[in-house]
Amino acid sequence: MVNFIKYRKIYYLITGALLIGSIASFLLYGFNYGIEFTGGSILELSFSDNRPSNQEVEEILKTEKLDQFNVQPVGEKEMSIRLPYINEAKHQDLKNKLKEKWNFEEISFEGIGSVIGAELKSRTKLVVALALIAIIFYITLSFKQVSYPIKSWQYGVSSLFTIAYDLIIVLGVFSVLGHFYNISLTIPIITALLMIVGYSINNTVVVFDRIRENSNKYYKNDYQEIVNVSLNQTLFRSLGTSLTTLFPLLAIFFLAGQSLKYFSLALILGISVGAFSSLFLTSSVLVSWYFYKTEK
Repeated sequence: MVNFIKYRKIYYLITGALLIGSIASFLLYGFNYGIEFTGGSILELSFSDNRPSNQEVEEILKTEKLDQFNVQPVGEKEMSIRLPYINEAKHQDLKNKLKEKWNFEEISFEGIGSVIGAELKSRTKLVVALALIAIIFYITLSFKQVSYPIKSWQYGVSSLFTIAYDLIIVLGVFSVLGHFYNISLTIPIITALLMIVGYSINNTVVVFDRIRENSNKYYKNDYQEIVNVSLNQTLFRSLGTSLTTLFPLLAIFFLAGQSLKYFSLALILGISVGAFSSLFLTSSVLVSWYFYKTEK
């Protein structure tokens, strides 16, 4: 049997380094929000011949007197043009000017006003916050009969810490991707974050439930030993569940279209980080809390 808990300081060092890096990316780069949150328009084109350069398309856009825009190549012949919010008349005018120089098909065009985008951003933050609060109550109620040596609310707070860690790491990666590769934080990615919360809490509850069973069975044993036995008993089940989920997500990331690419990437990152946190970080927090309690 492997003594995982004795390496908890290493887990804390890894966690701290990743958290510092993610928070630093928030402060330095912020987020490249999609038009769902900021308002604006996105025009996606597929060129039948050679795709023009960014500079050539930007020259056309400058003649339209737009405040700001961003041109990004996608795949081999596609292009995504991000603009301030424009109405349908302006959209058709811009498309006609582009057609004078190049042959292409319009894949999609969507526009969202800034007021709607701001409201959607605030509601998204509220939904995520409510989900995290609900998780604390769920864990606390599920483990309400646990009193030795860690109380039920401490299980809830420990799970909240690790779930918040999972979300911060994924958001940190997308902050870096947004700055260097112009990857936007969109509604599908937010949906993936909520799925990560659910997936992470499922793995965490599996470990917690085994700790509860072993605490009742071996209540006279050292709590660190109980947690370590529980980890060994649930390790392969949790890792197997994570791996069987990651394989199809990797296939989606490499083989599916652009619309699912970063949705799957968010899930891949979240499930990978969550496998570590739900197994090793959460249990380490419980043991550290136990030692703090006994020393006090």
